[in-house]
Amino acid sequence: MQSMNPPAASTIALAARLREHFTGVVLPIWRGPGFNTALKLPYEAVSAEGHEPLPAERYRAMACARQLFVFSQAGDAAHAQALFDSLTHTFQDTRHGGWFYSVDAQGAPLDTTKDLYTHAFVVFACAEYARRSGNRDALEIVHRTSALIQSNFAAEDDLFNAALTADFAAVTGTPIQNPLMHLTEAWLAAREATHDNAFDAALRRLAGAVTRRFVHAPTGCIAELPIGADDNRLEPGHQFEWFWLVKQAGAVFEDSGLAEAMPRAFSFAQQHGVDRETGGVYASLDETGRIKDETQRIWAQTEYLRALASHDELSARDTLPRQIERFQQRFLRPQGWFECKTPAGEVARADMPSTTPYHLATAYEALPA
Repeated sequence: MQSMNPPAASTIALAARLREHFTGVVLPIWRGPGFNTALKLPYEAVSAEGHEPLPAERYRAMACARQLFVFSQAGDAAHAQALFDSLTHTFQDTRHGGWFYSVDAQGAPLDTTKDLYTHAFVVFACAEYARRSGNRDALEIVHRTSALIQSNFAAEDDLFNAALTADFAAVTGTPIQNPLMHLTEAWLAAREATHDNAFDAALRRLAGAVTRRFVHAPTGCIAELPIGADDNRLEPGHQFEWFWLVKQAGAVFEDSGLAEAMPRAFSFAQQHGVDRETGGVYASLDETGRIKDETQRIWAQTEYLRALASHDELSARDTLPRQIERFQQRFLRPQGWFECKTPAGEVARADMPSTTPYHLATAYEALPA
């Protein structure tokens, strides 16, 4: 049954409160104490109470890219430009091409692995920055990095390897779900920013490959490892995230099989992966729905909100206001947020990483206004 009703005023008001917290509490942390003004990079994490940066051992390109997305979306042109400049000057490998995984505390290359997850986030963030700012250099990076992914990371059956050596000569990580999901997200953003039909074709091939190699037929869920791998797992948060991405893709994914699988994956994840008492989303399940990891991470909660907000079923929309309230009470705080909790509500990770505002921003954007 499709919902034709507008969102209730209570849902709009609850969503507005989340956005106010984000604008008034979260963003100032990463413009202020969470930003290293010497290197012009976000620290990896800050303390929960005083927002002091944790001792810097590394800075990741992916974390910088996520913050570039956040401040581009927020309309903070000056901070977004500073992050874009740092991303391009600090993390580009001018010798071999592509992007370093991380630099050390002084900004020198540290982990020079060529990582698909990182490259996907560079495309995603630069697409958003280009769309908001009109920056031509960012658009060029979207095209160049996407071409590099297709030529250097390509694996069999239209998949992409997860990691390569610095010179792209050897594969160090074979295809896994998470980088492929973020590549899907990146190419959807690139498609919107560039209006280039080449991204439609690339997305169709990728969706077909994910369906063939990662969809668990009995549940419709997308597994973390290729089907048949030992000790595989299903992450409820990723089912909700894929549900949203497939909705965004629309006709592009029509014949891939993903559009048919995702409603089943959503139902399975909601039934087995959401704590009925608290609304908390568990980290992972096995293929029968038994809990493998009961940790409740904030990103999975945000993906559940986003999936509920985009669902056609009235029952899902009706669940949304209560879930927003539970999320706000359980995971937000006046000084910021709780990154991880146990089912009992104990804090399982005390600091606040620079990567989390991306999850908050994407979820809040999907909520009714």
